[in-house]
Amino acid sequence: MEFETIPTVPTADEVLDRSLRRAAAKKKLKINVDRANEEFVRSVAKALHDKLKSVVSSFPSFERLSPFYQEATDILVSLDRLKQSLGAVNWAADQAWIIGSGYARSMRSGIDTDKKRRQAVARIASIVHQVEDDLLYLNEARNILRKLPHVNEDDFTVVVAGFPNVGKSSFIRLVSTAEPEIASYPFTTKGIIVGHRDIGKRERLQFIDTPGVLERPAAERNPIERQAVSAIINTADVVLFILDASEHCGYALDDQLRLLDELRLLVDVPVVTVVNKADIRDIEGYPAMSTLTGEGVEAVLDLLLTHRREATRTSLREPPQPENQ
Repeated sequence: MEFETIPTVPTADEVLDRSLRRAAAKKKLKINVDRANEEFVRSVAKALHDKLKSVVSSFPSFERLSPFYQEATDILVSLDRLKQSLGAVNWAADQAWIIGSGYARSMRSGIDTDKKRRQAVARIASIVHQVEDDLLYLNEARNILRKLPHVNEDDFTVVVAGFPNVGKSSFIRLVSTAEPEIASYPFTTKGIIVGHRDIGKRERLQFIDTPGVLERPAAERNPIERQAVSAIINTADVVLFILDASEHCGYALDDQLRLLDELRLLVDVPVVTVVNKADIRDIEGYPAMSTLTGEGVEAVLDLLLTHRREATRTSLREPPQPENQ
């Protein structure tokens, strides 16, 4: 996943100190003082330009990301703010090179090269400090984005939804035994869980456990809840909605059913509804399971596999799309 490879973004002072040290080392190689000053300025400008450009290029092209990652980025760090900071750093890189190159050319006359060197460094340092807040912001964004889960778009994805404490995480842990490495990825104070289950040669089911989506108007949902909705809309091949008929989760069954109706309007993929904690209470007409005892869990998994097989058959029946002329 591209966010994992983003290196730490240096501060303005760190970029300047590193560039000045490199330039000083190159300056020592020149015997002629004027040529040494020219080389110093050119080296500072190039080192700053290259480092700032590398900061920009280390971030992925957000337009090429999947809708899930675009929306997750916007929710967590603001996509517009991120683009703005990347643009500012890119501008600083160009300005550092333009200023440094201009001063270096003027120093070839051999007139006041010490003064011009100091002026060039001061102007370049001023440019870098103008984007100090942007560099700090990019590093904060990097620390958040690199913890995003790796969601494979090629895997058949089951998004597990429902109110908090209905047994979503427990279900994923029970059915992901073939690949037990399950990691929690923080979204502010809560997280989602991504798990996988091998189902054949090079094939697997991907499970995404969303944070509990509270039943309230979309405009009032907090970032964690909007993240859950994003996962449901943008990644699901099928939604597994878990009800707690016992209401031990702390939410009335009627509220859970209203949320189920809302989700059905949000997605155009199948929504499989099951009742958990069936060892306490079930509902006639719904598949039942208990993640505490394990009863019915395999039957629910088989039901999900049925939807996967149907999706596979549908994709095989679809005629090839004509190529654009």
